Amino acid sequence: MTGLDERPLEDDDGTDRAAPVWAVFGDLMAGLVGAFVLILVGVLVVQMDLVASLEAEVQKRQQEEQRRMALEKALAIPLQNGRVTLDNGRIGISGSVLFALNSDQLRPEGRQILQSLVPPLQVYLGERDEMLMVSGFTDDQPVQSRNQRFADNLELSAQRALTVTRALIQEGMPPQRVFSAAFGAEQPVASNADEKGRALNRRVEMAPVPKSSNGTAKGR
Repeated sequence: MTGLDERPLEDDDGTDRAAPVWAVFGDLMAGLVGAFVLILVGVLVVQMDLVASLEAEVQKRQQEEQRRMALEKALAIPLQNGRVTLDNGRIGISGSVLFALNSDQLRPEGRQILQSLVPPLQVYLGERDEMLMVSGFTDDQPVQSRNQRFADNLELSAQRALTVTRALIQEGMPPQRVFSAAFGAEQPVASNADEKGRALNRRVEMAPVPKSSNGTAKGR
């Protein structure tokens, strides 16, 4: 018979030879190394994503801190006089300073405060191309029993926010830089169980907010 004999190798006693142990071990190690490399690559990808997320968060907080410091600097005089407050980028004015109870008519003292805020806010908003959101808030007491002009607290807060917005525009704020929002009794800053807390909840807040690509304001 010519050609190579392709029959499996046999031992002298006629049994097939087993594959060498080192060959099996080599295949096993190759598989383990491949699995380890895949796991390592996955871990590195996760770590890179985590580092990128942490860097983005740090940058965001730094930007927020810079905005807060810039706003504090812009409003240094009103803040020093204690006529307004600044908390987490929100400018607060007590409702009792701006309006009488259940009224949407601006008091003279309130107009003076708004007048003092317009120049620094105008500069601040212009430098950052941002808008000013004016928000009205009330306590949780029913408004109909105290003033028949308004259907509820939401309507009262809306009219107060609109009054402040119009006053800011009258004092020189560009109309395209300011808009109003109403929250009624939502988002209280104190308990409504007593008059002291309710007085704190009757307030108007102003907050700079970024513009979206179409020129409207983005929500905070």
